[in-house]
Amino acid sequence: MKVEVAYAKPDTQVILTVDVPENATAETAIALSGILNRFPEIDLTRNKIGIFGKVCPFDRVLRQGDRVEIYRPLIADPKEARRARAAKK
Repeated sequence: MKVEVAYAKPDTQVILTVDVPENATAETAIALSGILNRFPEIDLTRNKIGIFGKVCPFDRVLRQGDRVEIYRPLIADPKEARRARAAKK
């Protein structure tokens, strides 16, 4: 079955289509995509993953057409950033 593996940096976005066996997990799709070789900064012990914007575990069984997204760690806490913007006003 076909699924996608996606990763984005500020200047680059990559979506790879991968053929995976039935009952494959998100972790399997990531490994088969080769994205870890292409972006060595991805650390799956730190980066979270999700399916279509919803965080999921690495052992999540995939369905046809799923898009596995690898998320980068946040640089700043969104709540703190909002507070800082509000304080400037």
